[in-house]
Parts: sequence; structure tokens; C-alpha cells
Amino acid sequence: MDSLHSRYHRQIILSEIGTIGQEKLNAAKVLVIGAGGLGCPALQYLVAAGIGTIGIIDFDTVETSNLHRQILYGESSIGKNKAIAAKNRLTDLNPDIIINAYPEKLTTKNALTLFEAYDIILDGTDNFSTRYLVNDAAVITKKPLVYGAIFKFEGQVAVFNYKNGPTYRCLFPEPPKAGSVPSCSEIGVLGVLPGIIGSMQANEVLKIVLGIGDVLNGKLMMYDCLSAQFSSFAIPRVDTQISKVLQAAKKFKTTDYDLFCGIISIKEVQASEVFGLKNIQFIDVREAHETPKIESLHPLYIPLGSLEEKVHTLDYNKETIVFCQSGVRSKKAVEILKQQGFHNISHIKGGAIALFEYQSSKVV
Repeated sequence: MDSLHSRYHRQIILSEIGTIGQEKLNAAKVLVIGAGGLGCPALQYLVAAGIGTIGIIDFDTVETSNLHRQILYGESSIGKNKAIAAKNRLTDLNPDIIINAYPEKLTTKNALTLFEAYDIILDGTDNFSTRYLVNDAAVITKKPLVYGAIFKFEGQVAVFNYKNGPTYRCLFPEPPKAGSVPSCSEIGVLGVLPGIIGSMQANEVLKIVLGIGDVLNGKLMMYDCLSAQFSSFAIPRVDTQISKVLQAAKKFKTTDYDLFCGIISIKEVQASEVFGLKNIQFIDVREAHETPKIESLHPLYIPLGSLEEKVHTLDYNKETIVFCQSGVRSKKAVEILKQQGFHNISHIKGGAIALFEYQSSKVV
């Protein structure tokens, strides 16, 4: 106990913390998603502060290009999994806490189970599909989420889903168009910036655990490191966005967040490729009155508007090819079915019109 008191002495003597506060920190469990630019500084300060149980999930490996900003690592870490490399370094920083390394990708299959085991989630991710996944999992499991983001010389910090406050979707109901926001690897980032923002995220975690200060609940704080200017604005809670997530909770494990963010392109097949294929589940999502009919494919007729309610009638295990009149609605149908757990699925470019034209060209 004396050694522990010595380790944390400088924060224990703060009247706002004391021995009771240190015990709160030791009892806390925090999951850090991503051990990169934001995760590294956040982890260092959370571990040093004595958070009792830390989870680190990251499937990526350390590269030389990481070292200018991810200073938890060194040359000896290159090629190693980040979660494991981080645990090894952090154990040396504080051997008196529990550090769980998860060298895997966060997915809809493992997120809920992981989140349930921790009190607070810290988001150190760098892509929109994972941010929406993390938000939804936090809402479903009722966990506060400490958010951070960086872009060139600017950073953002907020706390979501805390004490009936707003969520990430309240601020960003829809993801930006795919490719419209370049990543750090494409546009660059000043190395010190993630250190500042990640440290601020750690600060929010400590305030939540200790119950002190003014948590960034319902506020987005922005920092410009070139001008050293801080600014912030309120984030209103949008009940419809939160209800939407909760209503879709049963579908969470089959939701395709890459598709939601427009990252996955929808596979197209040519009309000339489908005739003669065996064991294919063809779906015609046109309305009943639309022609021409393509009876030779023996399709299932399910109008797009009825697709979600009739998805249970389909075979998840069969390769599925969707078509409509011209190829527009079938793309939407593919999105719907992917969100319902279909994987081996594509649509016919040009739709029934292209199918009919190809059939007609083969008639002698």
C-alpha cells in the first residue's frame, strides 16, 4: 500500500481526489479502441493514473511511419501488433494494474461483449465506419464514450452517451460521402496534435471516474494547434437518432458499417454473365406491373418496399443476385440485404432492360 501511495502521491494529495478518489480509479475499467495516435497518449496517462483495468483492442501492426506521433512505440516495436506492443510498454510503466490486450479488429460480432466488460469506452479510431459502430455499441450497452478526432492541425474532443446526453449520431447523423474526408495517411498530421487530443480524452475519462469537474457532455471542444485557439459548441440530444439505434439493436451484429459509410462498393454483374448460372437466388425488386419479365431466371418477386419485411423468406446461404428495371433500386436492395447479413450478393448492371436486350440479341 505504501508503494502504491508513493506512486500516486501527487494526485492523492489533491483534495478533489484523495485516497477515496484513487480507489475509484483503481476500481475503474476502461476500454481503449485503437492504440494509434490518440490511443497511445490516452493509454499512457490512464495507466499512469492507476485505472485498475485497461483494455486495448487493435488489429494493426506498428510501422515506421507511426513513430513520429505514436511515441508509445520504438524501433523494436516495428512489425508487432499494437495492442500487444502497447501492453508490454505499459506494463513496465505500471505493473500494478490489469492490462488486457485484444490483438483483433473491433467488429459487430465482438463489440457488445467487450463493451459490457468495461465502464467507459475511449474511441481512438481513425475512420467513420468504426466510429459509428463504436457509438451504436456504446448506446446499446449504455456506456459513456469519450470521443477524439484529428485532422492536420485541428482536433476535437467530446463525451457522448453520458448521463442522458447526446451521442455521436446526434452530432453526425450521416457519414460524409466516401472519400470526401482524407485520412491522416493521405493528408498528414502534426505529430504533437494526437498527443494533445489523446491526453484530453484521458482527462475526460478521469473526470468521469472521479466525478469531478465539468465533463464535456453535450459539448464538442475543438483545438487549433497553429493558433493555440480553443472553441466549443453545444451538441443537442436528438432522441430520434438514439431511438433508431436502440430499435435496430437486434440487427447490430449483422449491420455492415462499411456499407453504411459507403466504403464497400456494390458488386455488379453484367447481364451476359447470369444466364445459365446454377443455384443462384435471383430477386426482382420491381413492382408487379413493370415489364419485361425475365422468367428464364426464375426470380423471386419482392418489390423493394417489401424487401425488409420479407427478408426471412430468403436463403442467406445462397449466392444472391438482385435486379430492378435499370439498376438503381437494385443497389439499394443490395444495401438492405447486406445490412441483414447477406454477404455473397451482387446486382445486375442495367437491370431488366439490359437482361432483355441481351436475351433479344441471342434470338436467331
